[in-house]
Amino acid sequence: MRPSAASAGAVRHALSETGDRIPWQTGHLWARLKARSAHGLRTGALESIETTAEYLESVGMRFVVRILANLSRKEKARKQQGKTIPANPFLPYEEDLYVTDISETHLCLLNKFNVVDHHFLIVTREYESQENWLTLADFEALVRCLSEVEGLAFFNGGTVAGSSQPHKHLQVVPNVREQVDFSMAAAIAAVEYEQARHEQSEDEQAVGRSSLLPFRHTITKFAYSDSLASLVQPADQQTAEGSNAAQRYLTSYHQLLSAVGISSNNNWQGTQTAAYNLLCTRQWMMVVPRSQEKYLDISVNSLGFAGSLLVKNEKTLTRLKAVGPLNLLQAVGYRR
Repeated sequence: MRPSAASAGAVRHALSETGDRIPWQTGHLWARLKARSAHGLRTGALESIETTAEYLESVGMRFVVRILANLSRKEKARKQQGKTIPANPFLPYEEDLYVTDISETHLCLLNKFNVVDHHFLIVTREYESQENWLTLADFEALVRCLSEVEGLAFFNGGTVAGSSQPHKHLQVVPNVREQVDFSMAAAIAAVEYEQARHEQSEDEQAVGRSSLLPFRHTITKFAYSDSLASLVQPADQQTAEGSNAAQRYLTSYHQLLSAVGISSNNNWQGTQTAAYNLLCTRQWMMVVPRSQEKYLDISVNSLGFAGSLLVKNEKTLTRLKAVGPLNLLQAVGYRR
């Protein structure tokens, strides 16, 4: 539920008074993330969740399953949030988790309860619902971050898609090889496109599906030659090119939603009409429609569709092994 006008005004004021704002500086994001992560650990603001990892193979895909050592910290924090109105950790945000402003509309925060180091959030400065469609401003902020930190970006479109906070935010898990082992390479290589690339307009990408994935989804690999890495350049040049890349991401997002049967009643403005997960990198984007948030008491968010699952304990792990990772994903999505 959106806060009332009075409470929204109060939290906006609190946000503007929280610490010193740091303007975006091209080429500095990764250094800022590392520095603020170290600061967050020193102050106790960053409460990393300890896990052990096990790997499961399924149809040529390697899934990493993380087993929680202790979830009580995060559960206690959520219960405490429920006693406040509104229950929003982003307005005002925790100063020790603030990394930098990204734009006039978005800022960067560390994920307080991170499993992977330097996991960060792209949060709207003003309150917007997590169940609103993504906008050009959202993708401009995302492109700016991905241009500097290569990794997996994702958006949990609503509680059914695994979102735990009502305030709109995208997330990025940096591609640190010793920590992140996503299994999408095989699935991306097996994508079969519905149309030849030459049939697409300049701003559209060919849309396809991977033969390895049994759940409903659509994928596009970006065909335009501009590399996001090339956007790390002076701000006066970056603005125009960054906006162009963001527009192409936005166009692909609309294409993929439409291709899985999710449509908008209002030209992609306002509240979404169905739950979904969005995953994207510098090279590709995928949309997965959702039917339920969990199956056999195993919750799934966007990371599950990238091959990274989180379970509460060994008992839940045994249950996951019995059903299989791909069957789990099909159960929380839709059968193809």
